[in-house]
Amino acid sequence: MSGAGTLPFGLPPVSLGTWQLRGREASRAVQQALALGYRCVDTATGYDNEQDVGAGIRASGVERDDLLIVTKFPEEDAGRERETLLRSLDLLGVDHLDLWLIHGPLDPDGSLAVWERFVDAREAGLVRAIGVSNFRPAQVDDLVARSGVTPSVNQVAFGPRWFDPALLRHHAALGVAVQGHSPFSENDLGHPVLKAVAGHRGRGVHQILLRWHLEHGVPAVAKAASPAHLTANLTAGEFALTSAEVAAIDRIADDAWTGAAP
Repeated sequence: MSGAGTLPFGLPPVSLGTWQLRGREASRAVQQALALGYRCVDTATGYDNEQDVGAGIRASGVERDDLLIVTKFPEEDAGRERETLLRSLDLLGVDHLDLWLIHGPLDPDGSLAVWERFVDAREAGLVRAIGVSNFRPAQVDDLVARSGVTPSVNQVAFGPRWFDPALLRHHAALGVAVQGHSPFSENDLGHPVLKAVAGHRGRGVHQILLRWHLEHGVPAVAKAASPAHLTANLTAGEFALTSAEVAAIDRIADDAWTGAAP
């Protein structure tokens, strides 16, 4: 068994996150996001909204081949991988996923057993790429060493609160793409550094957080429901931060930075 972690497609700078969105709100958000230009939609079996997300995708009228659809497998369902995947495909209304992630690590033997079923699903054409979420570098190393298959993606909290350049270096060496989840809920939106940079730039804190991810080469999954918020998130690619601003935000992780933005 072998395989590199290279994705067969590129992740966009900002994907639509759907955590806590359900029912008509979820379907409407997906439909509006795709109308605005989003092309990657992220959900999870554990979000209990795959059917709603699928309804939004169908209502959008966007061709399936133009979309990246991502869902995540709940680690507590270990042993029911194929059953869970087929149900996800049915709820989403598609015949394959673009990316399937293990939502969180198990013990080493458990992660390996799930991962082997993920490899089988990829080889069967049910998913284009497979990856993990919330795995630490040592857990990725163990999975690769024992399976011979490198995850294409590790989706982790990578906001300023969790800034980890060592993880970036480690994953780059393996060919694992890092994607940041929960950029808003996992960070202090009222942090003075973020507010100062946002004020200096004439942008919202949400936009600064997304731009900071991109400055580190990390695409983000950002939840939004309103058209205004959806639109604002897409503008993260329209401006840049200075190296001093990036460094100031980097230091939020260890609380070393207490001054205003440069």
